[in-house]
Amino acid sequence: MTQVFLLLGSNLGDREALLAQTIQLIEQRVGPLTAASAVYETQSWGKTDEPDYLNQVIMLYTNEVPEKLLDNLLNIEHEMGRERRERWGARVIDVDILFYGDEVINTPKLQIPHPRLHERRFTLEPLAEIAPGFIHPVLNKDVLQLLNELHDNLIVKKL
Repeated sequence: MTQVFLLLGSNLGDREALLAQTIQLIEQRVGPLTAASAVYETQSWGKTDEPDYLNQVIMLYTNEVPEKLLDNLLNIEHEMGRERRERWGARVIDVDILFYGDEVINTPKLQIPHPRLHERRFTLEPLAEIAPGFIHPVLNKDVLQLLNELHDNLIVKKL
């Protein structure tokens, strides 16, 4: 089984309920959670005129290969009502694969580790809460070090 870290985000509808429902579907279809960060409210990143997000990082173990995991997560997003209209646009749910063990994958469909996780406070704050010592397999730095070196000044508040 492989250790996986996922970032969940929602900025439309009942954001807390949507995160909880997404976690329930992930546990049913991918694997049980072994850790979950607190929920954080964050300013919109990339497209700053959008409503604030709720974000949470979860950790689990799975037997699914990365491509199958991605397909499963995309199906969950679709089932939850996610519509892909514009990059960084508002969404009811977003699930990103941050890490899949220490694997490095770079295909047109899938990039692991997530290519921008080290640039985003809304990712690193909750990730550091549950896995501060996890080593980024490309940057060879732990999550806490990445957070401490971060230049992103977005407001991220733990709920």
